[in-house]
Amino acid sequence: MILLLLAMTLISCKQKTGTATDENTADIIIYGGTSAAVTAAVEAKESGKSVIVVSPDKHLGGLSSGGLGWTDTGDKSVIGGLAREFYHRVWQQYSSDSAWQWQPREAYGNKGQGTPAMDGKNLTMWIFEPHVAEKVFEDMVKEHEIRVDRDEWLNREEGVEMKDEKIISITTLSGKKYSGKMFLDTTYEGDLMASAGISYHVGREAADQYGETWNGVQTGVLHHKHWFESDISPFITPGDPSSGLLPKVSDADPGEKYSGDDKIQAYCFRICMTNHEPNRLPFPKPEGYDPMQYELLGRVFDTGWDEWFDKFDSIPNHKTDTNNHGPFSSDNIGMNYDYPEASYERRKEIIKEHEQYQKGLLWFVANDPRVPKPIRDEMSKWGLSKDEFTDNGNWPHQIYVREARRMIGEYVMTENELLKKRLTPDPIGMGSYGMDSHNVQRYINDDGFVQNEGDIGVGTNGPYSISYGSLVPKKGECKNLLVPVCVSSSHIAFGSIRMEPVFMILGQSAAAAAVLAINNNNSVQEVPYDLLKTKLEERGQVLEWNLDKPTYNSK
Repeated sequence: MILLLLAMTLISCKQKTGTATDENTADIIIYGGTSAAVTAAVEAKESGKSVIVVSPDKHLGGLSSGGLGWTDTGDKSVIGGLAREFYHRVWQQYSSDSAWQWQPREAYGNKGQGTPAMDGKNLTMWIFEPHVAEKVFEDMVKEHEIRVDRDEWLNREEGVEMKDEKIISITTLSGKKYSGKMFLDTTYEGDLMASAGISYHVGREAADQYGETWNGVQTGVLHHKHWFESDISPFITPGDPSSGLLPKVSDADPGEKYSGDDKIQAYCFRICMTNHEPNRLPFPKPEGYDPMQYELLGRVFDTGWDEWFDKFDSIPNHKTDTNNHGPFSSDNIGMNYDYPEASYERRKEIIKEHEQYQKGLLWFVANDPRVPKPIRDEMSKWGLSKDEFTDNGNWPHQIYVREARRMIGEYVMTENELLKKRLTPDPIGMGSYGMDSHNVQRYINDDGFVQNEGDIGVGTNGPYSISYGSLVPKKGECKNLLVPVCVSSSHIAFGSIRMEPVFMILGQSAAAAAVLAINNNNSVQEVPYDLLKTKLEERGQVLEWNLDKPTYNSK
């Protein structure tokens, strides 16, 4: 009798707390291993729900732990909740002398974007090494006892079981089946969303589709410094079309200005480099290296261009977060168009091609006589950081998927919301970074010279709110899925929303909505916004911008 009562008590406790009884069943199943996945899982766990993170990635954190240590923050005051906790934890890591292995803390320049990298007043740090970010994510998962199943890839062909507009379960290629009440797709690619039959878009919409200015093909628009300022021939023999095109140049028509297409902005790896000799690994010469792949860059150098080192952004311990800069750089323009819809095998090929291109680029600049000697000599002092990405040949484990699929959900965020031309309904977080698209194509202009197209940089005139409707599918498609990364937005709006702090914010907000949907037996489209708003504000999220009063006060 005592044993029976004990068993009944245990069953009752499990039902009250929502703890799954089946090994692969939980209240909330999160697919993906990005920064959004971690904040979503923590929010779910702290709200008393069981959660399983099903991650195709072995390393947690996506780009935040994959090389993007020079955080694109915009206005830091609108970064709240678990996103701010992440940057607080980074600050805590660097408060220890043991974190400064290769340089004293006081020797680090402490320069950031608008505020210091180390913000002692708000106890945050915005610029960091990849391994430090990964440790913070792993600590968050460990402290909350969150189950993470790694290297589990969704069976995209037949791995999503649906009934009555709900996902019942997902199955991975290894055969594991995960059941839940709510599902979150936190991948950069939106694979779960697509496999569940949710509407989405790939590429650029025509500017008139949503009444925008900066969407669609943007020939003639020259923002940033990522375009050819000098007239450079795209042909193997300069000025001779019969000699053939140089690599990485398309002879296709770029399209009518403002028209839509199926092209996406370029990808690259954010490389963690160092010129500190004890930690420096000389750039490896990749197999199949072909210097002709970089002839265009040689011609750029011939014009006297000298900005090669301008985006070697300094992070602690004599390292960099090195990003694309200039007309020919780490962005592998035009080589990723089929990535969003590609099979896993094809994506691996694309990623490998990007890796070979970028490794070859580094080798070329450091070694090839085609490069001016002062630049070559300086580049030879740099190399990969030996203590980063140690299980991947010191190369980042995450390619920068700046854009892939984007859901067409209950509400589509456009430049009109970001520019405050239109009010945003039901805000669940904020962004503030400029609308930023990297180049989309490299073509031949009417004068017969090479040019880039698609690079856009337009400010948003302050922070903007992001609608809850951009996280949920349209009614009639799916009742229990939220999408906090491949959000419902236009191409150019996504150019701002796609920043890592925003993904962390949206991951937390999506999980909070999932919890409310479970508690109230709602579909994700029917979650009462007033309850969601109250919950998010309690959790430290910043939902709206008030110019007269700071929206975030650090403890």
